[in-house]
Amino acid sequence: MPPPPVLVFDIESIPDTAGLRILRGHDAALDDRAVYDAEIARRQEQGKNDFMPLHLQRVLVISCVFRSADGLHVRSLVDRETDGRSQEGRLIQRFFQMIERHVPQLVSWNGGGFDLPVLHYRALRHGVVAPKYWDMGEDDRDFRYNHYIGRYHLRHLDLMDLLSMYQPRASAPLDALAKLCGFPGKLGMDGSQVYGAYLEGRTDEIRRYCETDAMNTYLLYCRFQMMRGGFTEAEYAREIVHVRASLAAIDEPHWREYLSAWPIDPAEAASAAQPPLFAEPPADPSRDPTAEPLFAAPVAAVVETTVEKTVQTTTEVYIDSSSIRS
Repeated sequence: MPPPPVLVFDIESIPDTAGLRILRGHDAALDDRAVYDAEIARRQEQGKNDFMPLHLQRVLVISCVFRSADGLHVRSLVDRETDGRSQEGRLIQRFFQMIERHVPQLVSWNGGGFDLPVLHYRALRHGVVAPKYWDMGEDDRDFRYNHYIGRYHLRHLDLMDLLSMYQPRASAPLDALAKLCGFPGKLGMDGSQVYGAYLEGRTDEIRRYCETDAMNTYLLYCRFQMMRGGFTEAEYAREIVHVRASLAAIDEPHWREYLSAWPIDPAEAASAAQPPLFAEPPADPSRDPTAEPLFAAPVAAVVETTVEKTVQTTTEVYIDSSSIRS
């Protein structure tokens, strides 16, 4: 059986002012910014910082890097607030439908500490249905000892959590580790600037920022696969070449900026002349002949760019979080 596709995700969220109105009983005449400012003042009086608790984080963008036998795809689910109303519930339902359909290997950076708990709370609030994601072996025996919810299970691989040996004090920021490994890291903004950008109507800028974070996470996942033996060094190099080619085919400014900030390693150029990773390369004596490649063959370098469709009743579009992402 071929390995499952890989779904790397990241979310961007903003304060849930509608939830604050419910919990604090604010006057209806107050606008959202005033509701937020009142909450910040309240938290300061209590000696707390201005980072909202996870159940009061409203999901604005979910960006995904989806890698399968069909190639590498970058997709974002974006709340366009159709008719002035949040479509958060539909966004989250679409995300879990992807899991339902593909049953992928989920990968994140601090997803267990931020992204997934936020998605859980918001999914509960909106009545999102996600039976496959929540299956812990009741319906599928294969999920009994390896499901998406267990911290030490690997259907969801939180790279930050695993690499730090599940020790919060040992965790590293995504931006720093990506740059140390030779990848571009964060571009354009950081998580502390997301709400201000949202208030200024710069949702597309937030979406682009979220996509690059998801891509940084995917590249670190590839590096991790090489470290653990899932890729040989040659396979890793060819996958990096494939990522570059896929991003170059997307006509968006943030990917051009991303590629320009990512210098080519000489080893990559040398690997480009070798047989494609998914076209049965010559036998490598250092590799276990019974091991399967990370992805099924063959793979076409076809990229599906971000697509957004808005109709009157549905919003359909094709993953920062806390200070660890700074």
